[in-house]
Amino acid sequence: PGGSPLHGIQVWVALPLEHETVEPSFEHHPAASLPEIHLEHVTLRVIAGEAYGRRAPTHVFSPMFYVDAAMGPGGRIELPAGFEERAFYVAEGAVSADGREFGPGSMAVLHRDAVLTLEARETSRVMLLGGAPLDAPRYLWWNFVSSSRERIEQAKKDWREQRFPPVPGDPERIPLPED
Repeated sequence: PGGSPLHGIQVWVALPLEHETVEPSFEHHPAASLPEIHLEHVTLRVIAGEAYGRRAPTHVFSPMFYVDAAMGPGGRIELPAGFEERAFYVAEGAVSADGREFGPGSMAVLHRDAVLTLEARETSRVMLLGGAPLDAPRYLWWNFVSSSRERIEQAKKDWREQRFPPVPGDPERIPLPED
């Protein structure tokens, strides 16, 4: 009862092999600490990495960008260049690019050298992302990502046995899903 709607997008960033086994960590950065860029009908917030000449305070292990684009009708934004892999995900609203329409839940992966401008057809929320390509295949199971299936099995065991530290300020312990 009451309250306002809450929307969230969960994103995993694979670490380069040389950093894959670093000690897990948690960083909290208040919204006010994340760089914002205001354009005509567009507000960009750099969440991770570097884009549009601004760098987020979040720690990353490889060149990348992850940007929240709040777009009003008619707002236009070009995806950052200089990254081998780039994509966008439409969380809300509708955008067009290169003569195509993209609605909520759509994700588009760009060709390596493509120049692409998004235009909002209505009030929209779009996540812009990209970076260096993976340096090895990755496996994903629930909240665990690794280049090693054995490491994922160990993570499952560690989760069951509560060897992962709790997230600061979050007392809830989510049970491991069944295989």
